[in-house]
Amino acid sequence: MLRPEQITQELFEFNRRIANGMTTLSKIGRVDVEASPKDPVYREDKLVLYRYRPRRKQVSTVPLLIVYALVNRPYMTDLQEDRSIIRGLLDQGVDVYLIDWGYPDGADRFLDLEDYVNRYIRRCVDFVCKQHDLPSINVLGICQGGTLSLCYTALHPERVRNLITMVTPVDFHTPDNTLSHWYRDLDVDLMVDTLGNIPGELLNWSFLSLKPFRLTGQKYVDMADILEDEDRLKNFLRMEKWIFDSPDQPGELFRQFIKCFYQENRLIKGTLKIGGRTIDLKQIKMPVLNVYATEDHLVPPSASIPLEKYVGTKDYGTIVFKGGHIGIYVSSRSQKDIPPAIAEWLKVRSEE
Repeated sequence: MLRPEQITQELFEFNRRIANGMTTLSKIGRVDVEASPKDPVYREDKLVLYRYRPRRKQVSTVPLLIVYALVNRPYMTDLQEDRSIIRGLLDQGVDVYLIDWGYPDGADRFLDLEDYVNRYIRRCVDFVCKQHDLPSINVLGICQGGTLSLCYTALHPERVRNLITMVTPVDFHTPDNTLSHWYRDLDVDLMVDTLGNIPGELLNWSFLSLKPFRLTGQKYVDMADILEDEDRLKNFLRMEKWIFDSPDQPGELFRQFIKCFYQENRLIKGTLKIGGRTIDLKQIKMPVLNVYATEDHLVPPSASIPLEKYVGTKDYGTIVFKGGHIGIYVSSRSQKDIPPAIAEWLKVRSEE
């Protein structure tokens, strides 16, 4: 039982930290993200394809193209120097490219799966292949970008040397997929026909509400414990910047993605068509590495694990990360384990 003097002391200490924290905040100013230098090498509409500058002699002659989700910005993979999957890959000698989807606006209202898979991703892959005089390259698809990468690879298997999926949903109807249960009853036609493009802020708050106490309340109470530590506070602010930097979603793409994947689960049923062609995951016969997180609340392991039984490859591997959807990019454990494991997996198969 707390005594009155203990409560008074706790309140005094809390207020002291808040007061000192205001001084710390005033010194920080704008926080920087994206730690690794990169150069734009191809542009189309809002899309920019970047190539990262090497940090050491490149070990593999086959470059890696990262296809990120459209929902948030891809700098989560390169948030800061000591929390960067991309920097880890560069340190392993991997030649890294990344697709930045930009910020869709009203002009992109009618972009659909055909545009993103058969136009944007296809042209980026073709560009990288041409730059390196290669018939195929390595692809790393992350979250929604992993689902799009599976679709692209199934349609154009000759262009993908090795495929890596990270926290990627495959089976959208697993019982523990809370996001899927929400979307299954959504009147997506009414939503898109009313709003046009789907506001990123709307989607962002729906994701946060999956863990409302932890993600919208408790973390700000815990913030008081780090307000006097400038480095830790900067880490917190970088994460907040990324969380609330949410591009709008092209209306037609959102409509198709919700219907085809979350509501009808067409990817694993073999009934998904893009550009008039059926997506047959059995056409994915190149080596596949599936990376998933055990505590992922957005893409539960049960949604990612089934990939093995649907693809046609005989060379299938997994990396199981003990953490969450965000921790897989930024935790100290992920920095130590995941980039070296991916680089080694690629090195062996790119040389073969």
